[in-house]
Amino acid sequence: MNNIQYQVTHNVATITLDRPDKFNSFIRPMALAMQEALDNAAQDASVRCLVIAGSGKAFSAGQDLAEATAPNGPDLNKILTEHYNPIITRIRNISKPVIAAVNGVAAGAGANIALACDIVLVTESASFIQAFSKIGLIPDSGGTFMLPRLIGFQRASALMMTGEKVSARDACMMNMVYKVYPDEVFMDEVLKMAGTIAQMPTYGLALTKKALNQSLTNNLEQQLALEDELQTLAGNSEDYKEGTSAFLEKRKPIFKGK
Repeated sequence: MNNIQYQVTHNVATITLDRPDKFNSFIRPMALAMQEALDNAAQDASVRCLVIAGSGKAFSAGQDLAEATAPNGPDLNKILTEHYNPIITRIRNISKPVIAAVNGVAAGAGANIALACDIVLVTESASFIQAFSKIGLIPDSGGTFMLPRLIGFQRASALMMTGEKVSARDACMMNMVYKVYPDEVFMDEVLKMAGTIAQMPTYGLALTKKALNQSLTNNLEQQLALEDELQTLAGNSEDYKEGTSAFLEKRKPIFKGK
């Protein structure tokens, strides 16, 4: 694929942004290739967890401005509607857990792609920047939706207006990310978590993700009704039967994601 590496190992699909000389900034072929990789993972029954990572020193610097400002390049509307919005919707709608492995700077759309994932893991040297205000733009790629819900309205507003860089430790402190790991063990820890999740009852995890997605717009009564509906589905799954049998039989369960 164009500037995207894709591989599946032990039920984990790893999508690597692979344009390290440009800090994994996005151009059109790369954005379309990432959509294709997400579709491949969604359709592959053997994939039960996804990891999105960056090659080199960065996770992603967001949009390649050379493309956005080129005379014959895509305009901002096309970049959002055909590049980033489809990526964000795929990450949120895929019925499998998605882990962002942020190994370095995550700026602009790169930051917001990471924050759209279900779990965000970062190295100690990673950082996040809502860089849009530096060039007169607004945060996109779901940033104005996700960031206030993660860290609160006031902090999100400040970071978006100032374009201040946030360190990995500060990001964890303000609940922007889940865990911070030393650089030297980072990918080992990411793949360890991904491997663990991939062996869990992932059908139930998919229903959990659906419930979390809808909680962003539901009121309490709607959410309680949704929980009832999804719990009924979970209770009729093979994984639930296996989990309860294994508990009663005092053995390790073998889940199939069904």
